[in-house]
Amino acid sequence: RLPEGFLWGGAVAANQVEGAYNEGGKGLLPGDVSPNGIMFPLDESMTSLNLVHPGIDFYHRFKEDIALFAEMGFKAFRTSIAWTRIFPNGDEEEPNEEGLQFYDDLFDELLKHHIEPVVTISHYEMPLGLVKHYGGWKNRKVIEFYERYARTVFKRYQHKVKYWMTFNEINVVLHAPFTGGGLVFEEGEHKRNAMYQAAHHQFVASALAVKAGHEIIPDSKIGCMIAATTTYPMTSKPEDVFAAMENERKTLFFSDVQARGAYPGYMKRYLAENNIEIEMAEGDEELLKKHTVDYIGFSYYMSMAASTDPEDLAKSGGNLLGGVKNPYLKSSEWGWQIDPKGLRITLNTLYERYQKPLFIVENGLGAADKVEEDGSIHDDYRIDYLRDHLMEAREAIADGVELIGYTSWGPIDLVSASTAEMKKRYGFIYVDRDIEGN
Repeated sequence: RLPEGFLWGGAVAANQVEGAYNEGGKGLLPGDVSPNGIMFPLDESMTSLNLVHPGIDFYHRFKEDIALFAEMGFKAFRTSIAWTRIFPNGDEEEPNEEGLQFYDDLFDELLKHHIEPVVTISHYEMPLGLVKHYGGWKNRKVIEFYERYARTVFKRYQHKVKYWMTFNEINVVLHAPFTGGGLVFEEGEHKRNAMYQAAHHQFVASALAVKAGHEIIPDSKIGCMIAATTTYPMTSKPEDVFAAMENERKTLFFSDVQARGAYPGYMKRYLAENNIEIEMAEGDEELLKKHTVDYIGFSYYMSMAASTDPEDLAKSGGNLLGGVKNPYLKSSEWGWQIDPKGLRITLNTLYERYQKPLFIVENGLGAADKVEEDGSIHDDYRIDYLRDHLMEAREAIADGVELIGYTSWGPIDLVSASTAEMKKRYGFIYVDRDIEGN
């Protein structure tokens, strides 16, 4: 059995489900000019087919979708607030009331069905205006705009939303810098320096959001969120074991700063050895130390292996965070290695490291589901995936891990962030939209 009050449900992102990209006063975001996904070239002309633009029409259909979630017994639903619905360009002094009202209506509908809203403040939804005019998160000025936005939504929804996350998969800024940080690099620019500088600004913004959230909503729970992947050494060779540790540190750095409140020694060494100089303002370190998160949210889809053998260093297909294929694991159609036991390992690793509550806010299997002639879909592979991962989560709870909840990704088919396609389906609910947007 799961603990009393366990938040079972599903997770989506505004930019992958809402559609209505040019309605209600909404501004543009990076996904609107990334028609092929987060790792592919941009199309600022917006002449290419972009499935993000219509999404799955959640903007207009959320009531019927939420009714289906309630029918499935959801206790929680994680979504994001589209920053550009509230501040279309990002730097406005006053928010867009039409956007604020939309989320009032959305949260009211969830609460009507006794579903707890779990809200991500920024889920790959930085205003494109802040990218073009300020250089994205490279610019410290963006912290001010983010804090204004965070305070606005905290005040507006203080009686409706208790659980918040400051940034979705904050470590992705190192792997998809345009999507994760609004970064566009100039010729000859020290890219890694720019990415870590952007990350620092996000850390400061996150701490300011925690501070504001606790002031405005005293009983709120505000977490960070990372893309977590357990890394195994390919062999027992010490070099491989160390490589696995180093690979995990690339992710844990992001939760270390937000949960422990300081840059760890291993990262200080890495920055120095790679000529990365992060500009910090007076008071940054004190702010990070004082305003740590209440819990750690994370996505978990796969694990990976690490090797120092050049013959092993073929990337695991489709794996955004890199790594080596583990010969003991099966893979999804998109090359993501399926490892339920890795979820239990991840839960124990994070809990032992931070002694803070954890929240699995993304976990699911993307597959090209086949609709049979009678309209049914036989997705036993997804049932197996979810059952096996939930069983390991239950084992972690028995290990002593404090787990707030589990929201599967995504309970209704949506547009993939990594590939911007509808073919990769996750849902309990099938959406009859094809790869051409029909």
